[in-house]
Amino acid sequence: MALNLVVKIHPVVLFQIVDAYERRNADSHRVIGTLLGNVEKGVVEATNCFCVPHKEHADQVEAELNYAMDVYDLNRRVNSSENIVGWWATGNEVTNHSSVIHEYYSRECNNPVHVTLDTSLQGARMGLKAYVCVQLGVPKGKVGCMFTPVSVEVASYPPEIVGLQLCQKTMTGNAAHNKHVQPMLDLSQVSEASLKLNGLLDQVLAYVEDVLAGSTPPDNAVGRALLDLVHSVPHMNHEQFSEMFNSNVKDLLMVVTLSQLIKTQLQLNEKLTLLTSL
Repeated sequence: MALNLVVKIHPVVLFQIVDAYERRNADSHRVIGTLLGNVEKGVVEATNCFCVPHKEHADQVEAELNYAMDVYDLNRRVNSSENIVGWWATGNEVTNHSSVIHEYYSRECNNPVHVTLDTSLQGARMGLKAYVCVQLGVPKGKVGCMFTPVSVEVASYPPEIVGLQLCQKTMTGNAAHNKHVQPMLDLSQVSEASLKLNGLLDQVLAYVEDVLAGSTPPDNAVGRALLDLVHSVPHMNHEQFSEMFNSNVKDLLMVVTLSQLIKTQLQLNEKLTLLTSL
């Protein structure tokens, strides 16, 4: 396993780990489970997970492996593209039993990763770490393993970003008291995203003007990022952009209208079915 490996964790995995920790038995100090996802070009992307019931004693670990395989088989029926990529555990460190658990996952997939999530909030934050197991030993001698940290980051699909932004609203304003917010309409989301984008563009323009005026020292990394941003924007005039934007809005309105029609049709069908059964 290369040490330049990158592990990407999706938010749904973090939510599932925290939920499993909150639902744990009273005598359980930590919770473990299986990581599902895919591996491609040195990147392990964990998109799903599930909890594996287990008990840890001083000298052994008991895990319900049959349950784990049954849940994995059921998940494969729903999403065949998700494979076992490793395992997770709550806590801020690797324990003595981690090598035993990791050995089992080494038989289920090649070079599994081990992810820890600190649900005890040590240091006032939920620390996220990832490890790979590196074999140690001398030729023809006893072989051991060492957990070596690798780079880990949180990655999100566009729908997950919308959900995260909705959850973030429960932390501020009136929603912080009742922890309940309503999803915005599609056009409202487009409007809010446009306002945020406008604010970010104002920040970028202010930074560029300060650099040109000499009041802010230039940063090569920021300059390269801005250059990539400019090159990624398609070259079009105002009329072409307006035509493209209006076309996308029309497509969005058509999808919304069709979804409402389908919803109405389903409700009518349900009521007709109820009437015919009377």
